[in-house]
Parts: sequence; structure tokens; C-alpha cells
Amino acid sequence: MNPRSSHGGRHELGQNFLRHQPTVDLIVDLVARTSGSILEIGAGDGALTVPLAGLGRDLLAIDVDEHQVRRLARRLPHVAVQRRDVLSTDLSTPVIVGNIPFHLTTPVLRRLLAARGWASAILLLQWEVARKRAGVGGATMMTAQHWPWFTFELRARVPAERFWPVPSVDGGLLLVTRRDQPLVPTGERGGYQELVRAVFTGPGSGIAGILRRLHPDLPTDELLVAAAVDRQALPRSLTAEQWSSLWVAVRSAARRPTRRTGSRRRRPG
Repeated sequence: MNPRSSHGGRHELGQNFLRHQPTVDLIVDLVARTSGSILEIGAGDGALTVPLAGLGRDLLAIDVDEHQVRRLARRLPHVAVQRRDVLSTDLSTPVIVGNIPFHLTTPVLRRLLAARGWASAILLLQWEVARKRAGVGGATMMTAQHWPWFTFELRARVPAERFWPVPSVDGGLLLVTRRDQPLVPTGERGGYQELVRAVFTGPGSGIAGILRRLHPDLPTDELLVAAAVDRQALPRSLTAEQWSSLWVAVRSAARRPTRRTGSRRRRPG
């Protein structure tokens, strides 16, 4: 039998199988605290699939490697194991879990954060990506753009030698949870995310200077006071609550009529 998948070998598939029982136990424990059916991404040789099946919940395990899928399906006949590509799979299952191929970390995250229906995601990613998504050392634009609807929590660092084959970087366990009550209405997502993008990519460093250049017709100092944001704060240092409050302040100020003409100001984003 050809050991290579039709998608390629381990290198092309980004296969790094988890070989660390404490990390497996932590992932399964986090999943056990959730409710609903489970979708496992990148099931591989079943290091997570086997203990997840023991939770007694509906479980769909997917992988693009047909050989791994065939072996795992024989090993776990009571579990739905299917050959699927995560980038074309419906991600509306309540709980998403998986050891994500490192080369697919960003596209999988982007697709997941755009999907509806799921409530919790427990993901083993590249360490630096997991760290950045959790806002450790400062938030990235991607994190800030999704904070009103999700929380990101870094739960563990997994040394590279706990995988096989050994990757060149460590792994990080990230817990993503959809907020029960969004900080910004879903219908305002586009405007909010455009404001965050504009601030992160705008010229200048301090938030006051960046906002003044972006919206010279709005009262910058008043907006920052309303959002409880320091004038010299950097975009990466703002919290989820501050970003959401800043959006509300900017949106409200843009809707106020000008004193001179009574016309409505241009909306941001």
C-alpha cells in the first residue's frame, strides 16, 4: 500500500502527531466542560479521537489522509471518521477541537472565526500564533477585530519534542469561546472591523494621533475619554472592552449632526 496520501506525505500534510499524555488529558478535560456534538479536525492517528470518543457524545473526526482515516475507522467503528478537508468542511458543530496542521493555522482560524453555530474551539496551534491570538504581549489586529464576539485564552505551551515528527517550533493550546452577549452587535461587525483595521494600519503611534488623522472632523479627546482609553495608548494595548467602547463612541459621534449645518456626519468604516 502506498504510504503517501494523495495530498502528499507528512511534510505536505503538515502532520505532527501529538505524543504527550498530559496535553491530551488537558484537551479532553476542556472538551468535557462543554456540551453538544464534537468535530475533531486533523484526527491523524487518533491520539485525541480515542479519548474524545470516551466522552459518549456525537463525534465526527476528519482528516485529509485517506490512510489515517481508514485505519482510525477500523479502530473506532462506533465513531464517524471521514476523509475531509477542513477548509471546505461545515464548522457549525458546537465544539471544535483539533491538532491543527501548523501550515494551515491562519486559514483555519480565519474560517472558524467567520463561521456560525459553534460555541467552543480547543485548538493546538503554533506557539507564536496561539500566543498572539490570546493577546499575550499585546493584541494583534486579527484578535482585536474578533474580540467583541469571542474570547481567546492561552492554556498551555507544548514543546516541539512532544510531537512526532518533531516540528521546528513549539505548540500552543488555545481556547476560543463565543461570547453569550457580544460587546458589539453582529450587524455592526463590518464597521467595527474596518475601524480596527484603519487604526492598526494608520500612520502614527499613539491612538490619539492615529484617530485624529483618520477622522479629523470628530472630537478625538472626547472619544477617548468616553472609551476610557489613554491618548498615548498603542492599538495593541487596548482591551476588548476598550475597542468596543471606542467603536460606540466613534459611531455615535459620526452620527451627530454638525452645529453649523445640521447635516449628518459621515459614518466611520
